[in-house]
Amino acid sequence: MLFSRKGKLKKEFDERLVATIKETKDEWNNAKVIEELMDDYSLDVISERKKAESIHFYLFKEARIRRVLIK
Repeated sequence: MLFSRKGKLKKEFDERLVATIKETKDEWNNAKVIEELMDDYSLDVISERKKAESIHFYLFKEARIRRVLIK
């Protein structure tokens, strides 16, 4: 009885992880588009893209460790 919630909680947090991965993928793509559209060299734009990229890959790595299927 005590361990019956374990599967439900794992499923809930896995769904939340997948949703977060999809959100960060969109943010990363938006940052790439903004960087491509910039005429001049801006460190702020580049750092925002790299930050979004690193967050996305960290979450993707976490999903791989948890063996979460992303559909």
